[in-house]
Amino acid sequence: MRKFFLTLGFSGLSPIAPGTVGSLVSLILGVFVLIYFDAYTLFLAAALISVVAVKEINKYETITKTHDDKSIVIDELAGMWFALSVAPAMGVAPDEILNLSNGFLIQVILAFAFFRYFDITKPSIIGRIDKQTEGGVGVMGDDIIAGFAAGIATALTWQGILALNIF
Repeated sequence: MRKFFLTLGFSGLSPIAPGTVGSLVSLILGVFVLIYFDAYTLFLAAALISVVAVKEINKYETITKTHDDKSIVIDELAGMWFALSVAPAMGVAPDEILNLSNGFLIQVILAFAFFRYFDITKPSIIGRIDKQTEGGVGVMGDDIIAGFAAGIATALTWQGILALNIF
């Protein structure tokens, strides 16, 4: 059960780009939460999952003696969900998803792109947390900060798009 949780339904076992696969699965799940609930629910779920994940990662690392195993992608879920909860904090009905003028789909795509960028390049404090923090906090911390940075970058980019009257 721990492996199912940490690998996000075994998506982290993908032989090609497990982090990106985990982020895509997280994006899809997060969009469903945004559509059928709201951004507050997504934010709180990400926070709860993060707390549980830190504990489970610590147990996993004690057993396997491996820090930040590539198959662990629950950190991608937390980061992606924080990015989504910060960026497109609006309600949208399922039949309005493809309506570009409401900005939902564009912000979702931007949040994914920014999150992957920050998660892969690990600029500034994101990289320091990744390299200098041990255990579950280290594994989760860089992705959580990358998620918040991605959400803020998405919100700022969306405001720029609105200022230019593109939509």
